Amino acid sequence: MLSYLAIALGSAAGGALRSLVGFWLVGYTPAGFPVGTWVVNVSGSLLLGMLIPLLEAPGWLPPELFWLLVVGLCGSYTTVSTFSLQSVVLANGGRRLTAAVYITTTVFACLTAVAVGYAVAGLWISGPT
Repeated sequence: MLSYLAIALGSAAGGALRSLVGFWLVGYTPAGFPVGTWVVNVSGSLLLGMLIPLLEAPGWLPPELFWLLVVGLCGSYTTVSTFSLQSVVLANGGRRLTAAVYITTTVFACLTAVAVGYAVAGLWISGPT
């Protein structure tokens, strides 16, 4: 039962944070490119990439935070469904090149962000060398 409460709390925080980022970046949207969603997906991927190793490593984060941070916060913060919809809207609106750039850069940047997050968390876990 506590896991459901943790998911709900994390989801509320993630959804609110996602909206704040989107509203903050509205003025920085060049030519209809969905910058807010792009930033949310990349930063959410980075966060998720960092959280998993930190939750799995003994002594870093309690495993109970998985439900709050991974399922709740990251699950509601990242917006792949919105990414998909915006990609289709761009393509259907005759902006196929913009859609292609958006799709390509989002996938590449999110995969890179997860890898960087894993690497950074690994450095934290192993400590200074």
